[in-house]
Amino acid sequence: MSIAVQNLIKTYGTQNAVDDISFEVKKGEVLGFLGPNGAGKSTTMKIATCYLPPTSGSVQICGLDVQENALEVRRKVGYLPEHNPLYLDMFVREYLEFSGSIYGISGKTLNQRIGEVVEQTGLSIEQNKKIGALSKGYRQRVGLAQVLIHNPEVLILDEPTTGLDPNQIVEIRQLIKNIGKEKTVIFSTHIMQEVQALCDRVVIINRGKIVADSPVSSLQNNSQGKAIITAEFDADVDTKLLQSIAGVVSVKHLKTGVYQITEQAGADVRGSVFKLATAQNWTLLGLKQEENSLEKIFHDLTVQKD
Repeated sequence: MSIAVQNLIKTYGTQNAVDDISFEVKKGEVLGFLGPNGAGKSTTMKIATCYLPPTSGSVQICGLDVQENALEVRRKVGYLPEHNPLYLDMFVREYLEFSGSIYGISGKTLNQRIGEVVEQTGLSIEQNKKIGALSKGYRQRVGLAQVLIHNPEVLILDEPTTGLDPNQIVEIRQLIKNIGKEKTVIFSTHIMQEVQALCDRVVIINRGKIVADSPVSSLQNNSQGKAIITAEFDADVDTKLLQSIAGVVSVKHLKTGVYQITEQAGADVRGSVFKLATAQNWTLLGLKQEENSLEKIFHDLTVQKD
């Protein structure tokens, strides 16, 4: 395994920011690490990149324990924190030379590596500019180039598209997707479209605990959340008859002729609603089933319940 988290706990005072979580990421896998603000995502990532010590439990990167082999782990990991730290007065190539030298790369090897990451991250036309003169999207590219400079086996990216405009988001997503073909990637995000576009698997954390760990497709297909159907008629109908349909949990009258029908998990009562309307001579104008989207699943799994 490229990443192995076992019974990880991080405590601040009396609160467990990370509460006994375990998961693994295989070599070449792209994992989406999701959760609401304060769920423990960044704390977990900081522990995995040797910036924070765990209270208990362990994290291994490529078989190396992050506490016992911190220097070796740092050589194998590229880490982009949520707030991308850059030296704005440095030129792009100058900054990459500096970053590469930290990892002991020099001479022709360093120049060659800079050329490779500049090409890989689409920085060719901006490589001779000061970082402070770049747009936020290009600064993110510089951050990713710095993450890649030492050719790490594992990339850990904390909300890499935060604050970018739609065009920049698309560009950074494509970059991560290309990188993910060769590297093991774990990244956090609040954008569900990124998960669907980039991830092989998703881990969702809430209040420090893992509430889901599944391939993206399986998470959507196997969600136990109840589906919602909106039925529209040309006039009000008998709510009790709708409620009597097998598989219907509840019926709510929204407005004239419009009803919200909650159905049991795995049920699809649209055919039954159509047959009932036909039998009762109701004019059915439309039936719409709410998709079991990742946004809905995420909400159902992380909504704060007292």
